[in-house]
Amino acid sequence: MEETWRWFGPEDAIGLAEIRQTGARGIVTALHQIPYGVVWTEEEIARRQAMISADPALGLEWRVVESLPIHERIKLGDGDIEPLLENYRQSMRNLAACGIHIICYNFMPVLDWTRTRLDQPLAGGGTSLRFNIHEYAAFDCFMLERPGAEAEHTPEVLRRAKAWFDASTETDRARLLTNIMAGLPGAYERYDVPGLRAVLSRYDHVTRDDLRANCVRFLEAVVPTAEDVGIRLCVHPDDPPRPLFGLDRIVSNADDIAFILDAVPSQANGLTLCAGSLGANPANDVPAIARRFADRIHFAHLRNVRKDADGSFEEADHLDGDTDMVALVKVLMDEQARRRAEGRSDWQIPMRPDHGHELLSDIGRKTHPGYPLIGRMRGLAELRGVMRAVERLG
Repeated sequence: MEETWRWFGPEDAIGLAEIRQTGARGIVTALHQIPYGVVWTEEEIARRQAMISADPALGLEWRVVESLPIHERIKLGDGDIEPLLENYRQSMRNLAACGIHIICYNFMPVLDWTRTRLDQPLAGGGTSLRFNIHEYAAFDCFMLERPGAEAEHTPEVLRRAKAWFDASTETDRARLLTNIMAGLPGAYERYDVPGLRAVLSRYDHVTRDDLRANCVRFLEAVVPTAEDVGIRLCVHPDDPPRPLFGLDRIVSNADDIAFILDAVPSQANGLTLCAGSLGANPANDVPAIARRFADRIHFAHLRNVRKDADGSFEEADHLDGDTDMVALVKVLMDEQARRRAEGRSDWQIPMRPDHGHELLSDIGRKTHPGYPLIGRMRGLAELRGVMRAVERLG
């Protein structure tokens, strides 16, 4: 697989030369400074490409867009969205004109990936990301005070949530809000509690079927253009793969993925295989999902999680969580071999090591949560070893 690395642009604390030292050559990035719904011009795309290729000795290339965001009104199906859809199509045309042909996107309403702790202590002094169900419930029920929220949690989770809330300080609650907002990168909007209530209320009458229909409407509008210009769109699964704050999620399991891919049956309508997002659902067999949809996987996020019985989970070492990473890599590499045998020029699947632990000099560096240097480099090195072994052993 092609080794890539997520870079948040010139504001990223990790520099391009450091990325090259990890061994990755492909860059995964986005123009986070451009507001949702606004066209990415060829000039802005080329400017970012020039940054990445400024030092030819590094040999870096912008390979994947993560992500070209979908405006919230498209997810809501709110009003005349055709201008927003045309802007999305034009951005795709501009990316293709600049030689970039893979776009990872998500259809998660309001929030991106969500955790309650960004610095869960590890043995030896490192930290990890963690989702604690009782802290999520404390925010949902007692800070957000969402009507009906308590009915969605078990009595034991509610008891622990209330105990956490009663013992928490204003600082603790502010930190929990900050942690929940941390998955929104770049120029994405952050909310305080009243602001989050307001934006969530826009979805009060949007059902799961509505959200699915709005996703299909988006795909029907943009996939023909993607086909015309050689773009591969790849939807990212929900993280966590469960309803959140009353918002339905529609990319959480194999049936959800099948619905989206079958709704617009085209190679331009594909999947980002995120092992960690799918792996947080106990019902998901991630290697089996990869095998089922292998021919539509255009990009892979490789990371691992370790789940608790109550619905909590923690980012694990890349090779040491609940997902059999060796089996998953084998599936992806078998698919690559199939594509190569067909004579495809795009046979390689770009992959990146996802969410790493903060280790060693990562501590205190203020990198984007989940995206430290040393922790991800460790993950990449481990995954590289698995790929070599699978390649040699067949």
